[in-house]
Amino acid sequence: MQSTQYSSFWFKEALENEPDLRPRKLETDTTTDVCIVGGGFTGLWTAIQLKMKQPSLDILVIEKDLCGSGASGRNGGCMLTWSTKYLTLKKLYGEAEAIRLVKASEAAVYDIEAFCKAHGIEAQIRLDGTLYTASNRAQIGAMDPVLAALDKQSINAWQPWTKEKVQSESGSDVHLEGHFSSAAGTVQPGLLVRGLKRVAEEMGVTIFEHTPMTAIHRQQTPVRIATPGGNIRADKVVLALNAWMPSLFPEFKHSVVLVSSDMLITEPAPEHLKNQGLRDGKSVIDGRTFVHYYRTTPDGRLMLGKGGNYFSFGNKVSTVFDQPSRYQAILRAAFRRFFPAMQSVPLAMTWTGASDRSATGMPFFGRLADNPSVVYGLGYSGNGVVQSWMGGQILSSLVLEEDNDWAQSGLVSGPKGAFPPEPIRWLGAILVRNAIRRKESAEDENQTPSWLDTQLSRLAQSAGKADKS
Repeated sequence: MQSTQYSSFWFKEALENEPDLRPRKLETDTTTDVCIVGGGFTGLWTAIQLKMKQPSLDILVIEKDLCGSGASGRNGGCMLTWSTKYLTLKKLYGEAEAIRLVKASEAAVYDIEAFCKAHGIEAQIRLDGTLYTASNRAQIGAMDPVLAALDKQSINAWQPWTKEKVQSESGSDVHLEGHFSSAAGTVQPGLLVRGLKRVAEEMGVTIFEHTPMTAIHRQQTPVRIATPGGNIRADKVVLALNAWMPSLFPEFKHSVVLVSSDMLITEPAPEHLKNQGLRDGKSVIDGRTFVHYYRTTPDGRLMLGKGGNYFSFGNKVSTVFDQPSRYQAILRAAFRRFFPAMQSVPLAMTWTGASDRSATGMPFFGRLADNPSVVYGLGYSGNGVVQSWMGGQILSSLVLEEDNDWAQSGLVSGPKGAFPPEPIRWLGAILVRNAIRRKESAEDENQTPSWLDTQLSRLAQSAGKADKS
């Protein structure tokens, strides 16, 4: 049985590498030391870290569809760090922890590459860095405060590039300023998540797909998880559900807001990319609040995405997240603006991913208040490819009750901040989103946005990939 969902390009390509795929479903009652609910990046990294620390642990992962069919297989595959969020980290967790998290996020890029090499995961990882740009005059200089703060701590991996170099390396004359960091790259996320599943199983982790959690009896000891095929009794439980968490656990319904990130990818056009100057695997991120991001693939495709489009009412994971993008007009307009010379290149497909954005723009971890044997992590806010590796470190440390930097991290403090209840949340999100669109559209035309749009846009400052002035 294949995935019942509309796949992203990445996930479709990854499954083509598994022609003999026969997912296992749970069909009887069972017991385990640790049950992980969710077979994406966070759940699989947690399972792997647990096995590496304690090989004797009996670990079971359940996934309602196929491992990686959610956000882990639908993102842009940009391996980004928290260096550009240093000011937010410092404000939330203090200077020392902010420095540690910046360094850890940069180290994680190389740790993921090393893990894949060691375990034969062919995930098209290209550590060619990332380029953060200003794509209109209003964005110029916006990153100066965070870069100055990184400089002060001697942890600034970013290099300013000349306008000419930025335009040459990014493949687009739209970019007017840019900073480059080598501690970043791109990956085929579908191949990565399916590779993690394989390695976890080789380590002895039991994985059941097409096995949704229908109920959790969280106050029982051991915890009992119900599925259509049988009950699971587990001493420890890890909830790695991300976008699905608010609808299943009411205590988190105000902790995140679900918003789409929409993507398109072209057919292979290596000569066009070469002519544009796109010769490697770096990612390019512009300075919007809801950013444009793009990168190439080894076979000569160009993927472009745009965050902050569809906001889900009541945090329902609706069918919008399981179909071609409904914002194709916005994607195509961005594609034309950045790459006017590539309009003849046909598009292969579009898709949509659900991003669980927290009030702070940072993920959060913790234990359920009524049962500390149940741990959770969510809220990656559209920046989780690298950060989920750290999530696995945190959750495995919590499960094993280790006293280390990960278990003591400021990230392990539950949700910080909350969104208002519906319908205020949805109405407010749409109001702010539309203000941002008008503001940034005016800035693209070198016009002054309205005062009201500027003020409303400031309400979403945490949503950007970088802290800005």
